[in-house]
Amino acid sequence: MTVQPQLYAALVTGAARGIGRGVALALAQRGYSVGIHYRGSLDDAQETARLCREFGVPSDVFPADLTDSAEADALIHWAQTRFGLPLGVLVNVVGNYVHKRWDELGDEQWRDMFASNLDAAFYTCRAAVPQMRAQGYGRIVNFGYAGAGNLLARPGILPYAAAKAGVTLLTKAIARSEAAHGISANVVSPGVIETSVSQPLSEIPAGRLGSVLEVAQAVMTFVEASEYLTGQVLEVSGAWNL
Repeated sequence: MTVQPQLYAALVTGAARGIGRGVALALAQRGYSVGIHYRGSLDDAQETARLCREFGVPSDVFPADLTDSAEADALIHWAQTRFGLPLGVLVNVVGNYVHKRWDELGDEQWRDMFASNLDAAFYTCRAAVPQMRAQGYGRIVNFGYAGAGNLLARPGILPYAAAKAGVTLLTKAIARSEAAHGISANVVSPGVIETSVSQPLSEIPAGRLGSVLEVAQAVMTFVEASEYLTGQVLEVSGAWNL
């Protein structure tokens, strides 16, 4: 089922800058009213919303710590009511990253990788799905990372890799349970992107960094497809980590 963007609002978590901003702009360009989530970067989030409004659509910002389920619930409620439209698209970009040997990680760093990447996606999806189910329509796109499903040793990014593998399993569970309700759930897994903290260019078979635009285009592939395209992982990686 294809739906006119004007009928539903979209929410992008971690949309203040970088990939999240790129996704928000892609949605605005297609005609969606776009909710911009941020945690601490108010000025950047407001700039993202301003850029979205240049496409002639409503856009606004909302702060939340998505490692807290109550704040995640509040964000989803805001997105469901802010624009006078039901929430039809949820894109979970938010998630911290750390590169450190696994045995040098502190307790807080370990927990933060799971909380910001996996817990946050679980909380927002859990809050959004009931309305999507009731309206018979929803597009959920969660963010993994290229190669997370290969279950290879990643001693320098262990909790991040494990959390992102968990995001894939969460997304597939949602896809399976909600397939009969017009809801799709898919994963976009970027490789080394122009905004990435680590940029091992020599390891990328394509010989270049990926762009934010390429990642946003992958998200829109899932947003604009029918609900029959669900439970899939799309890597935007230039063959990195294959």
